[in-house]
Amino acid sequence: MKTVRCILQRGKDRPVKNRHPWIFSGAIDRIDEGFEAGDLVRVLSDKEEFLGLGYLNPKSQIVVRMLAFEDVPVDEAFFDAKIAQAFEIRKRFVPLSSRFSSTGSTRASTDFFSKKNDENHVLPRSTNAYRLIHSEGDFLPGLVVDVYGDFLVAEFNTAGIDAWKPVIVKCLQKYFPSHSIFERSDSDLRKWEGLKRSVGVLTGSEPPEAIEIQENGLLFGVDIKGGQKTGFFLDQRESREIVRGLGDGKRVLNCFAYTGGFSVYAAKGGAKEVVSVESSEPAVAMGRKNFQRNQLDAEQSVWAQQDVFDYLRATKKEFDMIILDPPAFCKSKNQVQHAARGYKDINLQALKQLPKGGLLFTFSCSSYITPDLFQKIIFGAAADAKRDVRILKKTSHAFDHPINIYHPEGEYLKGLLCEVA
Repeated sequence: MKTVRCILQRGKDRPVKNRHPWIFSGAIDRIDEGFEAGDLVRVLSDKEEFLGLGYLNPKSQIVVRMLAFEDVPVDEAFFDAKIAQAFEIRKRFVPLSSRFSSTGSTRASTDFFSKKNDENHVLPRSTNAYRLIHSEGDFLPGLVVDVYGDFLVAEFNTAGIDAWKPVIVKCLQKYFPSHSIFERSDSDLRKWEGLKRSVGVLTGSEPPEAIEIQENGLLFGVDIKGGQKTGFFLDQRESREIVRGLGDGKRVLNCFAYTGGFSVYAAKGGAKEVVSVESSEPAVAMGRKNFQRNQLDAEQSVWAQQDVFDYLRATKKEFDMIILDPPAFCKSKNQVQHAARGYKDINLQALKQLPKGGLLFTFSCSSYITPDLFQKIIFGAAADAKRDVRILKKTSHAFDHPINIYHPEGEYLKGLLCEVA
């Protein structure tokens, strides 16, 4: 793969020197001729001082994504080292006894795990689904890889990372030789990069309609071929456990329930009733099945297949805890104001439904909605609802979704556990 030069405009090199991984078009003075989307670039200052290496796509808003800030070869060994580093972080925390296949066998994911890791871990012992590679958080922009039992699900979201797909698959096989690898490169990011969607088996076997995973001792079906994202929202693992701890005796409303992750946890925590609101028929069907998988009483669960905004405005029912985990309302900077109105609306309606002492667990997964802005939105909703509200806890991604400290945009998930005083 050829490497071209990318020279920045005068005074535009500070973010790169601060190791930020994105370079926008406005910072670029010129690029050598003859380049193609996905080519490697040597990034230079206006004085032609070497700043780092990245990959290029002039069709994208982010023209260059940085891979390294040192002058190193970008080859198979480079990607192997990055994947090994990501794997090392996870294996420190993934205990020996969580290494169950989706069929319940005790076959190890790889021989790299050892019993010493069972003594100090973050993932619970009964979990076999987690994020292995988290894009910029693991210094591989554009690449996401999730582990679901015996399957890896990979997203190649940018032209630069897509060009290295065969190499990356080879490296993944080195660390997960017995796993099948399925590609889910069908997000909007591909469209913005000028790429076609790409979905299918990369290595191994075709996945079934639903893979059964284990999380915190609970069972969930995951549709890795057609579900949202890679099939399950792994980043909410720790927040779901909080809900289980708070659910006892409560009437719980789970909005944007998807396949019922929070709903199952609430029911397992002893909730008196769980109402799940979700507009997708396949997701509702999977959610009902997840209650069965966990041997929960069907009478404990009510599913409403409808729009959350409509439900919140129409319901007269009072709940002790409401969970709002909507999809991203904001996918670009010019959508922030519109998205803020949407977040305020659903939180306002939710706060009206809660009694004194009621809990609101509310989230935003929009990266353009900062933690500070999100808190201000909830402040506005509380003020309009004329309720006294206090924050009990702030939450974010699970540990296997690390944030590159030089890339604050990577902190996309914000959660506030609030109480109506």
